[in-house]
Amino acid sequence: MSLKKTPLYPLYSQLGARTIEFGGWDMPVQFVGILDEHEAVRNKAGLFDVSHMGEFEVVGPDARAAIQYWVTNDISNLSTGHAIYTPMVYPDGGTVDDLLVYCLGENKFWLVVNAGNREKDFSWIEQNKQSFQVEIRDISDQIALLALQGPASHDILAHFNSELIHLKPFEFVETNLGGFPCLVSATGYTGELGFEIYVQENYATSLFAEILKIGQPYGLIPAGLGARDTLRLEARLPLYGHELSQDITPIEAGLKAFVKFDKGDFIGKEALYKQWESGLSRKIVGLRMIGRGIPRQGYSVYAKDSQEVIGFLTSGTQSPTLKTPIGLAMLDMAYTAIGTQVEVEIRGRKVLAEVIKTPFYRRPSTQTSVK
Repeated sequence: MSLKKTPLYPLYSQLGARTIEFGGWDMPVQFVGILDEHEAVRNKAGLFDVSHMGEFEVVGPDARAAIQYWVTNDISNLSTGHAIYTPMVYPDGGTVDDLLVYCLGENKFWLVVNAGNREKDFSWIEQNKQSFQVEIRDISDQIALLALQGPASHDILAHFNSELIHLKPFEFVETNLGGFPCLVSATGYTGELGFEIYVQENYATSLFAEILKIGQPYGLIPAGLGARDTLRLEARLPLYGHELSQDITPIEAGLKAFVKFDKGDFIGKEALYKQWESGLSRKIVGLRMIGRGIPRQGYSVYAKDSQEVIGFLTSGTQSPTLKTPIGLAMLDMAYTAIGTQVEVEIRGRKVLAEVIKTPFYRRPSTQTSVK
């Protein structure tokens, strides 16, 4: 089976990209190097191709009510020009996906879903249309998505339209960049100031090249999935298949703030409420390695000086910003207090680690970013 390619794929070789398979797509893991790209986003700016993400258009008189039933967050007051982050769960509370909901009008919304979940999500939503008067279209193949992230992103975007820098987190506007019609959103997945730019797929390569050209004096470089992963992990942003899955609920993942029990009925409400009321038996926490070794997804976690397995790593890396190995782990509740020491099995040996507060990194500003 051949891998899917984004509209920007022809640029990859010109920019020196090294690609890998990701969710059925042939995507750049790096251009100049993961560490350089990570540091560029933290200190200057990086430009990502995330066109593999899926976009669904939901329209009709019951569009808002239908989405309100499908997701755990409350979109009842979501106004035009605003987006919101939310999980979407199964009746048993396990996670279908985490996504962004964009309100383009009273009866028109976009759902932006994870690439590997596109077909599954669309099928799930179709199955749960019930009697809602709503139409759902998968418009993913018509849209490319660029992510301009980092402290210099404001200055770069101001070359196109100075008004865009006034967008507040999770606000968006439909506008033109370099003559190309776009939807520009103050969102991102790096923990940094930044924007996501939705553009017609046939304009994507030209706009990507134009942004790179304008951003060059500001230190802008193209960035791949490797840096995207280290950046999101430092910011403690969940990745589906790691911190969220069919077997991990949003509450276990630390996303209770995005589950609104008082908003009315929604799929999975009963199961999630029961879990919350009865108390968690496990949850995801942050780990900092004390001993030598880098934690990776799937590694077992033990109680200190014991053969008792108390959990597993959901994500892990050598943090480029903090210069130390960090990870997120699903642990039994008895071992989740800050300061608790545990052991991670790395290549057959147990390495000491400590539960620490997250996010591991927070930029010095009030803006936060969620995928």
